[in-house]
Amino acid sequence: QVQLVESGGGSVEAGGSLRLSCIFSGGNFRAYTVGWFRQAPGREREFVAAAFRNSGNTYHANSVKGRFTISKDNAKNTVYLQMNSLKPEDTAAYYCAAGAGVILSALRDGAAYSNWGQGTQVTVSS
Repeated sequence: QVQLVESGGGSVEAGGSLRLSCIFSGGNFRAYTVGWFRQAPGREREFVAAAFRNSGNTYHANSVKGRFTISKDNAKNTVYLQMNSLKPEDTAAYYCAAGAGVILSALRDGAAYSNWGQGTQVTVSS
């Protein structure tokens, strides 16, 4: 029922910026925890950022704090990831995810999310 459509990836040089967007449909947007994860070839899936259900409180991985910002537009059922000061190590496929029953202690665990977007590639060159 819930569907996530992600966009905004691309290729940029180190120090550049991108904004990813993910449109949510098929459920009560505010009742879902929404987040961003990334995965590079040969590496494990990594938590990037999330916004908790109802409260909208946001959380960011230490590796992106101060550079990336997750935000939500409830009127548009859209979650964003603003990425600034991009580094080559940020290169990965980025996925948005949503889950209705995510508990706070599992916020950083991709297995807790039941819905996933198609992914969008971010490539940062040096």
